[in-house]
This record gives sequence, structure tokens and C-alpha cells, in this order.
Amino acid sequence: MIRILDSSAAADLLVRKSARFAEAEAVVRPIIEDVRAKGDAALFRYARDLDRFARDRFEVTQSELNEALAQVSAPFSAAVRVAEKNIRSFAETQLPLERSAEIASGVRVGQVVRPLETICAYVPGGRYPLPSTLLMSVIPAQVAGVPNICVATPKATPEILATAALLGGVRVFTLGGAHAIAAFAFGTATVPRADRIVGPGNVYVSAAKKLLAGEVGIDFVAGPTEIVIISEDGNPGWIAADMLAQAEHDPEASAILLTTSATLVDAVAREVEKQMATLSTSAVARQAIERNSAIVIVKSTGEAIAISNRFAPEHLSIHDLSLLPKIQNAGSIFIGAMSAEAAGDYATGPNHILPTSGAARVRGGLSSADFVKVISTQALSREGLLQLAPTVTTLARAEGLEAHARSVEARING
Repeated sequence: MIRILDSSAAADLLVRKSARFAEAEAVVRPIIEDVRAKGDAALFRYARDLDRFARDRFEVTQSELNEALAQVSAPFSAAVRVAEKNIRSFAETQLPLERSAEIASGVRVGQVVRPLETICAYVPGGRYPLPSTLLMSVIPAQVAGVPNICVATPKATPEILATAALLGGVRVFTLGGAHAIAAFAFGTATVPRADRIVGPGNVYVSAAKKLLAGEVGIDFVAGPTEIVIISEDGNPGWIAADMLAQAEHDPEASAILLTTSATLVDAVAREVEKQMATLSTSAVARQAIERNSAIVIVKSTGEAIAISNRFAPEHLSIHDLSLLPKIQNAGSIFIGAMSAEAAGDYATGPNHILPTSGAARVRGGLSSADFVKVISTQALSREGLLQLAPTVTTLARAEGLEAHARSVEARING
């Protein structure tokens, strides 16, 4: 049964369970070092021992992608195309723009935008292989113009391979776990070195990304998925369905309802139990509901917003548009009772690869901007340099950097 808490007793919900990173880091650190030192030899060994890998190569051939595409149903392919269109359209709006401006006479500054050269999109293959994650990670990279897009997945299902085939221009590697992250961080004889690795994974994948951040760019270190719902008088069946949709992902997932309505509290609690009785994924969902989820009775909507902002949830559902200006921290916001979070998982367009574990305090979800570099430009005429010379030379000498000052004076006095 889901817990029902008073807001004063809800503080523990704001302290997320440790993702066992200390333990996971101890496990993956030797794997990372082994792959760094031995490359493919270590990679094949870990793949066979941990993932029952039985192929003679990691990269999937184009003919294998085409065979998978022939296996999936026409409705599946059509669904991928609709989702692709929306994800691509939204990603195009997120790209930074090239621009320049003359900010003073003879001083023109600006920025150019350049794509990363190689990226790796990690697509989990554990409890639920996720072709939707391939869409969400690959399409923004395509929009950004990344020329070498790789996908690493330990479970290359026909749906995942067919999705890659439909998108085109994607290299798929049947690799998973910490050894896959290490391979793309360092590069091996058969695996290219990536500039950035993105996508969710289990605690060992996340620990490997955390340890290798700096060696390779990453999106963020992901923890268990989560949703917060703020509702005063919503449909109990819909709210319960949204909570269970999150809970079925993982036993460590969390689903939290914040409401002032005692009537809604009881109705949602009953609906959760009723719906879970016929849910095929109830074995997972029940653990998440009973361990990490709750219905919290708050004194006011303002208190609900304050709790949500402190929690900084991955997904936030608000049934009242007027609350939006007060929301400070969330990975993605679902506005209105009809805005099912599951729609965002697949087809609305915004990315479902989102910050968890409070990381929404500092960033939003994955976007096409994560796959480009914004490089500043500066062009000065003699007149422009003359205007700035006193400022530059004064500051340079204040810092004791005489050669800096002279490099300017050489141009204006020569």
C-alpha cells in the first residue's frame, strides 16, 4: 500500500536513497583500467563473462539492421516515424545560433557553432530494452550535425536495430555495462573514441560515466527515475496511472503526489491498488510504490511548490497552468491533466533523457545543444584595438603580465 504522509513527515522524501555509487565505483574502477590498458582483449572478455556475448565483432552490420527492420511490424515503424518527426522538430528549436555583432567601432564579436565529431548514445538493455531512448539520444545528435553517431546497447533487440535502421547513419555496437562506457571513453581498435557519452543506464553504467567525466564528456549521472504530481482536484484514476507508469520502470523509482485534498488522497490510494492488481509489471511497480513513493497532504499549493522545488524532480506534473511561473526546478514539466508523462516518454518531442537525483537544480534534459560546441569569435580593426589598448594594458600590468601589454602596444606603436 502506498504511504500517506503529512507534509511535516515528508522530509525523508527529499533525501534520495544513495545510488550505491561507492560500491559501484569500486566494482567498475578495475574494469575501466583494464579496458584502458588492454583495449579489445579486455572488452571481449567482459562482454563474454558479463553479457554472454557470442559474436566475433561488436558492430552490427547494415544487413543486420535491414533484417531487423523487415521483422518489426508496420505499426511499429509508423510509430517511430511519428515520434521521430516530433523529436526532430523540437531538437531543431534548441540549437544555439551563430551570430556576430559590432559592440564598438572596430570591435566585432560573435559565436560559431560546431558539432562534436563522435558521440556514443547508451541504450539500456536490462529489464526493458528501450528503442525510445535511441530516438531521444540519436535524433538531437543528428540535428546538431554530428558525423559519427554510435549506439551502445547490451541487448540489440529487433526493435532497437530497426529504429537505428529507420533513422539511418547510425553505428550500433552490441556492448553494455561499464566496459562499454570505458571503450567509448578511450577508444579501442574496433570501438571509436567518443567526445561525449549520453543516455541512462544502471548504477554501474552511471558510476563509470561519473569516473570518466573529464576523460569524455557526459550528459549527467542518472539515478532512479521519479515523478512529482501537484494536484488539488484531479482525476484519481489518471493520477494513479501516472504514478504506476513511473513505478514500473524500476524498484528504486519514486512517484509522489502532493495535494491539499483528503478526498483525493483516499481516492488515489485506492486507484493505485486497483490498477496494480491487473498490471503485468506489478512485481516491479509494487516495490517502487511501497519503498519510495507517497501521497503527501500539504497545507497549501504554495507548500507543494516549495517541496517540489527542493526535490527538483525529473518529471513534474502540474494540473494548473497558473503554477508554472513558480516552478524553479524540474527536468520536464507536464502541464494540464491530459498531459500524460508517458506521452513525453515517446512522442511529444521534448527529450525523455532527463536529470534525476536533484540534478534538475542545475540543468534540463538532453538537447541538440549538448552535441555542439559554441566557439566565440573576435575580430578587431586597428581603430578597435586603439580604443581598447588603455584598458588591456592597464589590466595586464595590474596582473603582472607585461608581455600581454606589450603584445598590444607592438601593434599600435609599430
